[in-house]
Amino acid sequence: MAMGEEKSCSGDCKSCGQHHETDQDCRLKLALSKIRHKLVVMSGKGGVGKSTVAVNLAAALALEGKNVGLLDVDLHGPSVPKMLHLENQRPASENEMLLPVAVGNLKVMSIGFLLNNPDDAVIWRGPAKIGLIKQLLSDVVWGDLDYLVIDCPPGTGDEPLSICQMIPDGQAVLVTTPQQVAASDVAKSLNFCNQLGYKVLGIIENMAGFVCPKCGEITEIFSSGAGEELAARFNVKLLGRVPIDPAVCRGGDAGTPFVHSFADSAAAKAFAEIIAPLLSEE
Repeated sequence: MAMGEEKSCSGDCKSCGQHHETDQDCRLKLALSKIRHKLVVMSGKGGVGKSTVAVNLAAALALEGKNVGLLDVDLHGPSVPKMLHLENQRPASENEMLLPVAVGNLKVMSIGFLLNNPDDAVIWRGPAKIGLIKQLLSDVVWGDLDYLVIDCPPGTGDEPLSICQMIPDGQAVLVTTPQQVAASDVAKSLNFCNQLGYKVLGIIENMAGFVCPKCGEITEIFSSGAGEELAARFNVKLLGRVPIDPAVCRGGDAGTPFVHSFADSAAAKAFAEIIAPLLSEE
């Protein structure tokens, strides 16, 4: 069966004991049942470094020996392949299922792997996008994972809504920058989660100060405190503050997550603090 086709389930599913409208619904349920923690990285604002956070969050968890998946559902701007130096990779297939691209114990899937040219524009309406997101969850061999980190595009539209509906037991990680203009849009994402009854794991304040490449001193170049204010207003955790660090730019452009290549950087140390509570819950 090619990706995109759906067959009706022939009665109750012997694998999970429930009735599904399609075989794909069954595959989706089985795939999700093998993933312990689903972390949905989202933001109401573009340009806050959400993909950088998602990639380094996944990489940091993988460095701790966890089996991690990273799913890029930013269909119109998939940057995960570039940030992991996987631009020329293509997923293999097995038994009509796609195999994610593996980097050690990190499994990666992105629409960027499926484009003929990385500069191609994905000009799709909602139903097509929703269908592909479902396939990237159900028709990819994720296997047993400790964590699946999902990089959503900004806003509260089709992609984040579909993910939250398909993964009702996931947890949202909201990304903001210190400016109030960003925080006001991220507040919309927090209200989005509240309206859906979706659990919010916490907020990460990205670009929280600038790390001098010579002396290492952190200087506040934006107004500060937006992350703390949002966390207090919505009664959620502030997971951490990640400073602007030249290592972040070098790692992203080179396709090497800074938590791996620049482990001693201030940004990498911030991520170590962010994932500590997650690891303590294992």
